[in-house]
Amino acid sequence: MLAVLAPGQGAQKPGMLTPWLELPGAESFFRWAGAIADADLLTLGTTGDAEAIKDTAVTQPLVVAMSLFVARELGGLPGPVAHTPQDGRDVVIAGHSVGELTAAALAGVLSVEAAIALTAVRGRAMARACALTPTGMSAVLGGDPDELAAALQRHGLSAANLNGGGQVVVAGPLEGLAALKAEPPAKARVLPLSVAGAFHTSSMAPAREELEGLVGGLRPADPSRLLLSNADGAAVGSGAEVLSRLVSQVTSPVHFDACLATLRELGVTAALELPPAGALAGLAKREWAKDGGVEVLALSGPADLDRARALIDAARGRPEAIHQPDWRVVVSPVRGTVSPADVAEGTRLPAGTPLGRVRSRRGEADVTAGYDGVLAEWLVQDGDLVDAGDPLARLYPEVSA
Repeated sequence: MLAVLAPGQGAQKPGMLTPWLELPGAESFFRWAGAIADADLLTLGTTGDAEAIKDTAVTQPLVVAMSLFVARELGGLPGPVAHTPQDGRDVVIAGHSVGELTAAALAGVLSVEAAIALTAVRGRAMARACALTPTGMSAVLGGDPDELAAALQRHGLSAANLNGGGQVVVAGPLEGLAALKAEPPAKARVLPLSVAGAFHTSSMAPAREELEGLVGGLRPADPSRLLLSNADGAAVGSGAEVLSRLVSQVTSPVHFDACLATLRELGVTAALELPPAGALAGLAKREWAKDGGVEVLALSGPADLDRARALIDAARGRPEAIHQPDWRVVVSPVRGTVSPADVAEGTRLPAGTPLGRVRSRRGEADVTAGYDGVLAEWLVQDGDLVDAGDPLARLYPEVSA
C-alpha cells in the first residue's frame, strides 16, 4: 500500500519551482494557479527570497499549487477509486495542515481550482489574524512530554502540531516562546520557526470565522480514496465532513502523529511526499524506524519522478486494505448553541438517528448519526457553544460480519 503525503506551510524554500519549470506545461500551470490565487506564484516560487515566501497569504497557495502540479505530472494516483467510506484500495492520502487541501483535491473532494482558491482565502484570512497580535511558533525536539506540557502552561503556550518522530510544534505569544527557548525542558531543543503567527490555536479564530462563511458555497464530493484527517488520524467518510474539518483545523491542533500511526496500522509499504518535500518524509522515517521495510521517498526534484512512478506502479493491483477506526466523531455542522438529543450512552443507533440540533444566527441545523453504530460518549452538554467542526459525540461504527 502506498501513502501519499502532502506538505504544509514551512516546507517552502526559495527557488523551489525553478527545477520543475523544465517540464512541459509547468510555467502555464503556475501562471494559471496564480490567477486563481490572485498572487504571482511563478515569480514567488522562482525568485522570491525567504522573507517573501514566508508571507502566509502567498505561501499557502504556492505550496498547494506545487504539490498538485507534481501529482498531475505523475499521472494521477493508482488504482480503483470506488469504495465505501472506510475502505481503502492501494493508496492512502494524508496532508499536513494546509496540505490537507492538497489531499482533499487528490481524493476527489475538491477540484484543483477549488482547492487553490480556498487555500488562497485561507492564507489571506490567517495573515490578517496574524497581524492582530504578535505570535509565533517553535519546534520542540525531544524532552519529556509531561515536562513540556507543564512548561507550555507556565508560559501561556499551546501544542499546535503533534508531528510524531519526537517533534512537537508549540505556538503562542512571542515572549512565551522566548522564555521556553531560554529554559527548555530537560533534553529538549527549542527551534524558532519562520512563520507569521500562532497557527492552529485560538489566535486564528477570525480566520476560522471567515472560512465558515465561505465553505457553504462549495459542493464537495465524497472522498474517492482513503483520506486521513489531521484531527484524529481517522479516515473521513464524506465531503461535507472533510470541509467541516478543514475549517475547524485552523484553530485546532494538527495530530500528524495520529496519521502516521494509522498508516502503520494499514500496513503501508511505501510513502511518497509531494514537493516541497523533506519535512514529512523525515517525520515518517523517524516514526517508522523500528518497523523496517517501508520505503520513504521525498520527491525533491524532477530526477525523482521515475522512482515515484515506480512506487505508484508497484501499488497498482494490490489487495484492498480496510481501515475501521475504533471510533468516529460526530461534529457540529455550524457554529451555535447545541441541544443534544435524549439518547443514553451505550445506545445502538441506526444511520440517520437524530442526535440533536445546533441553533445558529441563521437558523437551526439538525445533527444525525451518519452510520450505524453505538453512542460511546457525549462530548457536549445542553447549551454549550460550539463551532463548525467541533466534536459533539463519539460513536463506535458497527462492523458488518
